[in-house]
Order: sequence, then C-alpha cells, then structure tokens
Amino acid sequence: MQAGGRIHRKIQKSWPATYQAEVALSTTIDYYDDQYVISGRADGIDTATDIPLIEEIKTSDVLFAELPVGTLNLYWAQAKVYAYMYLAEHPATDITLQLTYVQTPNEVTTVTQQKLTNEEVQQFFTELVTEYQKWLKLRRELNTNRVQTAQALQFPFDHYRKGQHELAVSTYKSILLEIPLLVEAPTGTGKTISTLFPAVKAMGEQLIARVFYLTAKQSTRRVAEQALTLMTERGLNLKAITLTAKDKIVLPEETDLAPEDNPYMVGYYDRIRPAIMDIVEHETLITREIVQQYARKHMVDPFEYSLDVSLFCDVITCDYNYLFDPQVHLQRFFTVPDKNNCFLVDEAHNLVKRSRQMYSAEITSAPIWPLINQLNEAPGDNQALVKALKAFKRAFRKYGRSARESDEHRLFQTADVPNFNKAVAKFIDAVADWLPKQDGESDWQTLLDYYFNCRRYQLISTFYQPEKYQTQVSYVDKQYRFRQICLDPSEQIADSLALGRSAILFSATLSPLTYYQRLFGLADHSGVQALPSPFDSQRQRVIIASQIQTTYKNRPNSIPQICDTINTMVQAKPGNYLIFFPSFKYLDEVATAFANQFPHLQLIRQTPAMSDDQRQAFLDAFSDTKTPKVGFALLGGLFSEGIDLRGTQLIGVGIVGVGLPQLNAETNLLRDYFDEQVGDGFAYAYQLPGFNNVAQAVGRLIRTETDGGIVVLMDQRFNTPRYQRLFPKHWSQISRTINNSQLANQLTDFWRGFTNKK
Repeated sequence: MQAGGRIHRKIQKSWPATYQAEVALSTTIDYYDDQYVISGRADGIDTATDIPLIEEIKTSDVLFAELPVGTLNLYWAQAKVYAYMYLAEHPATDITLQLTYVQTPNEVTTVTQQKLTNEEVQQFFTELVTEYQKWLKLRRELNTNRVQTAQALQFPFDHYRKGQHELAVSTYKSILLEIPLLVEAPTGTGKTISTLFPAVKAMGEQLIARVFYLTAKQSTRRVAEQALTLMTERGLNLKAITLTAKDKIVLPEETDLAPEDNPYMVGYYDRIRPAIMDIVEHETLITREIVQQYARKHMVDPFEYSLDVSLFCDVITCDYNYLFDPQVHLQRFFTVPDKNNCFLVDEAHNLVKRSRQMYSAEITSAPIWPLINQLNEAPGDNQALVKALKAFKRAFRKYGRSARESDEHRLFQTADVPNFNKAVAKFIDAVADWLPKQDGESDWQTLLDYYFNCRRYQLISTFYQPEKYQTQVSYVDKQYRFRQICLDPSEQIADSLALGRSAILFSATLSPLTYYQRLFGLADHSGVQALPSPFDSQRQRVIIASQIQTTYKNRPNSIPQICDTINTMVQAKPGNYLIFFPSFKYLDEVATAFANQFPHLQLIRQTPAMSDDQRQAFLDAFSDTKTPKVGFALLGGLFSEGIDLRGTQLIGVGIVGVGLPQLNAETNLLRDYFDEQVGDGFAYAYQLPGFNNVAQAVGRLIRTETDGGIVVLMDQRFNTPRYQRLFPKHWSQISRTINNSQLANQLTDFWRGFTNKK
C-alpha cells in the first residue's frame, strides 16, 4: 500500500500545472424516496485542452499483458463513473480516460486511453444504475416483508416451556440495551427457539437487520433450521441461509479440478447475478442442498455462491469461524462494527477451546526439502524460490538450535521470535513473486498448502502478546517446529462480539458463569443468567458408582468393573444406553471385553473419523427400541452433544471418568497461566472443561417432559466436594453405590417408581 501511494504521488507530480490530483467527485440518485450518494476520488484530472482527461492509476505485481479482462473492465468502469460525475459539473462533448498501470516492483508503466462522447458516458452510467436499482428494489421488498411479518409473528408453540419465557425476554432486552448476555440453560429448555424468536421480534422493531446463529457442530445447525422452518410456517417471511464448509458443499464434478479448469468457477461473475436473483426470489430457507441445486442450474461454484447469497439473507447460520477466526471470518460483514448485526452463539462452552485453536498457529520445516527437490525437477526457472526455501531452512535451524540442544528437544518461552517471523515473511514474499509466473501445468498443491500455512503463522504473529501467548520450539525426527500457542483468547473473542449490536451466548453447561464471563472477555456489566431445568427432577436419577477408579494407572483394573456395571444397567431395565469414554483407546478396550463377556447384547461403537453416513447409521440404530443395545461413544465427541434421542430411544447414560483433558505440556501451560491470573489453574485448564463434557453427555438423556432414565457416573472422584460443587442443580436425585448389588437395587427402585409415575 505504501509503495502504491508513493507511485501515485510520483506520477501525479509529473503532470503540468493544469493537472489536479486526488479530485473528489460525487453525484446523487433519487430512488424510492431515498437519496443514494455515489462518491469517489479521481487520481487526476487534466484540463489542458477542450477535452478533459481523467486518469486512473493502478499498481500491481502482475504484468499488464496478463491482467484478466474482468479486472481491466473494472478499472475502466471506475474511470467512466468518474467521467459521468465530472461531466455533470463541467459539461463537455467528449472526454478522455487514461489508465496508467504500473507493474511493481520494477515500475514498468503502461498507459492506455479511451475517448468517449458525453452520450456514451451517460448511457454507461444509466445502464449501471438501472442494474443496481433492481437490487435496491429487491432489498427494500425483503426488508419490508421481514419487518412486517416479524412484527405479526407469535411464539410458535401453545405455551412457553419452563425457562423459555425468561430466556426470550432476556434475549430481547440484551438486543434492546446493547448488552451481551451469557446464559446457562439446561438441556430441554429449548434454547434455539427461545433466542431466535426474540431476535426475530427485534428485527420487527428494526433494532437489528441480521442475525448470525453461530454453532460449533453441524447437528446444532439443523436445530436452527428446524426452528426457522417452524416460524415461517407461522407466517414469518425472511431469507435464511446455512453456510457450509467448502469441502462439504463442493460438487462432485468439481473435485480435484484446478480453478482455471473448473467450469463452475471460470466465468463465475458473468453468471452470479441472475443466480442470486433466482434463489432469493424463489427460496426462503436456503440449505446446503438448495444451494447445490441452484449452483448446478447456473453453473456457479456453490461455496462462493452461498457467501454471495448470504448478503441478501436475514438469518445466517454458520460455524464459529465465520465470525471469530481471523483468517476466514466474513469480511463482507465484519470489516467494521455494525449494529444491524446480532450474534446468537450456541453451545458456547465450545467457543473457548475453538478460539484458542483459531488464534494459535504452527509451521514445521518438514516440507522444505521435498519442495526443493520438486522445484529442481520441474521445468522453468525456479532457482529464486529454491534459494528462498534454503534460507528458510537455515532460519529454522538457527532459531531452533536451542530446542535441538535441550534435553527434551522442546522449549517454551513467553516471548515470540521476531527474527524467525521475519524469515517467514521473506519466504511468503518469495512465493508471492514466483506464483504469478507459473503456467498451471505442474501440481503445486503441497507448496500452496505450505505457503498458506506460513501466511496463517504470520497473521497470528500480529496478535501475539507475551502475557497471553507461549512460543513452543521443538526438534522431533530431525525436523523443527515453531508453534504460537494462544492461552487466553478473551480479548479476541470480545473484539469479535463487539462487531454487532449484541451477543447472546448460551449453553447447557456454563458453570461457573463467572469463569466463562472472564474467558469470553465480557465486561462486568454484561448480563448473566442461570435457568432451572424445565423437567421434573424425579424423572432422572444420578448414581455414582464409587467403587470404580478410572485414573490412568487403574484403567486396566477398571475394565471388568465397567463391563459389569453396564450389564447391570441393561438387566435392570432392557433398552438403549449410551456409555461415554474419555478416549478411543479406553473405549475399544472396554468394548472388546464387553463383547466377549456379554455377546448376547448388541453393541455399537463410535470410531474415529466417521463419515456423515456412518454417524447417521449410529444414531439410526437407536430408533429401534425393541432390541436392547449399548452404544459406546467418546466423551466430548460427536454424540455427546447436539443429538436428540427422545423417549425410549435412550433410557440410560453411563459416564466413564471425570472427563479430564489428557495431561500434556500445552494444557499445563494453561494451568500455569490461570494459576498466575486467577488461581486454581487446574480447574480452568482441566477440571471445568472436563466436567462440561460430562454434563453435556448427561444432557443427552432427558429431552422432553415425558422422558426418563438413569445416569451412572463411573468414577469415585465424583464423590469428592471438588466435583460435587459443580453438579447442576437439577441433578437433585443423586445416590451412591459401592458395588453392583447396591447399583442393581438402586436401579430397580428407580424404574419401579418411574413406572408408577407414568
């Protein structure tokens, strides 16, 4: 940017005295009783002759001959708009447009001109504005429909469930008063409809114009879609879209195609306007499947298409990273704060861990030598980039030497490594210089992946604060790794939330609220609310199997006890059960033993990296309530939150262990950081995140007023005050056992009472 500014000034100073630089121009258009101001600043205007000249200066590292036609069209279009605004104030028959293009860094200058009549300029501008007016008209109609139908909308159920009205009122007040709100609402409260409905009503009062419903998992996005469907069936008329990750929405025929060979990308901007108009005029709730359908129809890339369509939507359901991730956040919405936006953050307990990941980055030296070999074997002059890679390799070696020479081959420090960061920047510049010269014939995907990873590392370095970050330098398998670890992303979270009028963060597990208030960077004046369970506590019993020890050294001995406990649960009341484990290794060990000991019981298990079809098959198995089955799943994994198994689809949950994250050096850094900041770092780093996983898994059990079942906590640590003070208030029916005989009696007693209650 600085180089471009310098070049602009250099060119402007080269003109005679009749030349004016940086001329402000504007014009006003009346449309639908509104005034639209179009303004800009022409780089230069020369009036030395009767035919005025308007100059537009552009700088780029791309050769003029290689500029895409679309880019040149935009350059000339900008100059033509300046011409219209100038001629409106200074009438003339003809005008000359000059494009002065400077290719950096060598400052090769190319000057081209177009001479237009006043009539041609007028025609261009009229056609341009006419095209925009169609979209202004569409936007006005969409706004009117949204406001009017939101005002008339009634709550889509006959009555509010316990806690729902309180949550709806608090959400609306949060938006009205522009105060962030943090809410713990137990499973079954109906948090999605209780936040979306008041947000829609706030749209009706024109407090906001757009809602972002932000989630951590795909399953919760479907719940938001269902809530929106329910409201549209009651008369709400707005546009809503669910944004899907690029790798999930890409069309099969696009897979493995380079952009320049992809028919859905080539000519995208020639087809996108009618594609947007079509979907917005004919669809209300725009899901992944609908986006793909229209993308095929209009031959546009579905991912980019969905982002462009979102500009015309009132509710946007998407992953956290679209707001919080500094690399992929939606610049079209979040460049500057906008009070028209409201953020609803679902399952907010996930946000802290996700944000730490978003604001952390690492790079390794491992790809460098394979890339050097590939470049040496590839056609063309690649030696400049080979040289840059070798220099980058030397930087890894130089600044990683201390780690290599240490006993553990790993070092942690609070300060960053500025000289290494400079080496990263030099490598990025070298790739940026090299890339435009390639013909696209060779496969450089590995290099591109490494390049983008380095760019992310460079981006994260701009957020680095020694008091909130740690740098890890390690030497493993003869390779160096530099990692920037974000320990406390509270400032970044708060900055992201401040991009809207208000933010409502909610989850079934946000205890203690003060802990999360601090982690989210929310000021003391932010609202906090803890709601009671909407369900009868007598319909659930929590039993602590205190004879079981699941600490790491005791796990082998615990396996027979866990198997017997699960069997006791099923024998007391045949049905469907979910048992959650802290790791896949532990899960597999118990599953193998259980299958050998109780082969007559149907066992289904979660596996790593399940496909969407495999996930659905796992859940579908619970639809069969006639054949008792036991599902084994990962605590904190796919099936521990966001799934809805109602009635007899699930009658019992078992929790193996207290859910502590695995002990490792990085989590110990968190512990030490919070020890220094607030004390009790173990709770912040290990205990509270672990117990949140436990509470979320338990929340899979009771989903409606008629559900009932048992929870067995298989770990003696649940008996200690450290954990019992974290138990939610609605865990009021708690008992303890020291053997399976007592457990069987407790289970029989509960089910007998539950049957009578029915």
